Amino acid sequence: MMISESDIHDARILIVDDKEANVRLLELMLSDAGYVATTSTTNPHEVCPLYREHRHDLILLDLQMPGMDGFQVLEALKEVDPDDYLPVLVITAQPGHKLQALQAGAKDFVSKPFDLVEIQARIRNMLEIRLLHKRLEAYNRQLEQAVAERTAKLRESEERFRRLTELASDWYWEQDETGHFTKVYGPALEMLGAGNDIPLAESKGNNGKTQWDEAEYEVLKENIAARRPFIDFVYSRTRSDGSRQYLMVSGEPMFDSTGRFIGYRGIGRDVTESVQERRST
Repeated sequence: MMISESDIHDARILIVDDKEANVRLLELMLSDAGYVATTSTTNPHEVCPLYREHRHDLILLDLQMPGMDGFQVLEALKEVDPDDYLPVLVITAQPGHKLQALQAGAKDFVSKPFDLVEIQARIRNMLEIRLLHKRLEAYNRQLEQAVAERTAKLRESEERFRRLTELASDWYWEQDETGHFTKVYGPALEMLGAGNDIPLAESKGNNGKTQWDEAEYEVLKENIAARRPFIDFVYSRTRSDGSRQYLMVSGEPMFDSTGRFIGYRGIGRDVTESVQERRST
């Protein structure tokens, strides 16, 4: 995030001093140093409107001015941008005003009568900091926008995946590494014989209303507990009305980019009708 010479020389600088001679001296000094975007005013009441319109990268502000002194200008600038970095370098002939100016929000100061070499160095240093600050703000805004766009795309992708899953199956589920369910679409918990807060490996399956085929149900739980992928595994249960229901599930373990196990996911559907048709032929 480098700041070039052209960036510095193109920076917008506002000179504020009630004495025309001081303004002309500073304008000449800045022009000789290569700065090309310098404006000035001898009226302190114009500072806020000018800053609001042009967002100067640096304000050279005299403290001793009639009608509205530099401290009042600083307070007024805070109202324009209460959370912004105020790029103000104060110019004062009163040594006792330096600390007060810094406490009021100024970022640096230079004493009158000013040394041209010193003030040029301070101006350059402040501009580098200010331009870096602005560039960092712009980068953060871009980053926030990129994150927001990425988040929106992920949500869109997840919604699309959910809809496709619903079309391809009757239910879908995900578990974390501890076996607790984190995502459930459709009647997955009922069909798996599990509960929201109970890992499938600890589930008994039978709940008084339905009776699972225990051997098949144990194979299902063992596959998931062992983190084995499986496809189209069929298991069954007897419902409370005595009818037989057949369910088909497919599942796979999930891993992060480092290979660490982070959970399990699977899909399932009711295949009772197709099983009964096949058996009747």
